[in-house]
Amino acid sequence: MSAAPIYSVIIPAWNEAGWIEKSLEAVFAACHAQPESFEVIVVDNNSSDDTAELARAAGAKVVFEPHQQIARARNAGAQAAQGQWLIFVDADTWPEAALIRATLDQLASGAVSGGGAQVDFDDLPLAIYRLGLRLWNFASYYGGVAAGCYLFCQAAALKEIGGFSEKVYAGEEAFFSRGIRRWGKARGLKFHIIRSPKVLTSGRKTQWFAPWQHVMVALTVLLMPFVIRSKRLSWFWYRRPPQ
Repeated sequence: MSAAPIYSVIIPAWNEAGWIEKSLEAVFAACHAQPESFEVIVVDNNSSDDTAELARAAGAKVVFEPHQQIARARNAGAQAAQGQWLIFVDADTWPEAALIRATLDQLASGAVSGGGAQVDFDDLPLAIYRLGLRLWNFASYYGGVAAGCYLFCQAAALKEIGGFSEKVYAGEEAFFSRGIRRWGKARGLKFHIIRSPKVLTSGRKTQWFAPWQHVMVALTVLLMPFVIRSKRLSWFWYRRPPQ
């Protein structure tokens, strides 16, 4: 019987047939460059395409979560994971080997409860998006809030805080960051945002939605944060353009 993996990479995925293979290729390449044992879990969040089949063919373990909610998908992956450390990667995100190495070093140090990474996008066509990215990376690092496309933590910490909040349909990474940060603080551990290398993710939402929609969503969440408790009002995270 093979030993349990040291860490688990968890990828929540809903109708990601056009993206999951590229993401898994990057994840497996980055993880195979490390000496620690690992597993890759894709959580099929009730996809209607062949996301699950493509993930299995690429070598990932596939878990099914029928209720379409990002937090539930993350929790389903965490429950299936065997690793003592967890890394959550979005299905349109491509971590490099150096980032996985930096993450494992942070977790192995015994001084960190969890964290994330500053973000870079593959394509940001407008200046307003590039400004928004700079502001986000500043706020993420100094505010201790990790971007949802790349999160990591001790598995024990996530279990003790009750997992990702299933009360919300978006923004669960903010509650994760606060919970893991508080858990760590009580134990003298830090919540760490890796500044370099950044995690590369897609700018696909800048193609799917107009700039005014991005601004509207940001202002709505800031002024009326209760909207993320509704899937209908969290449409920005669950709507896809026609295929």
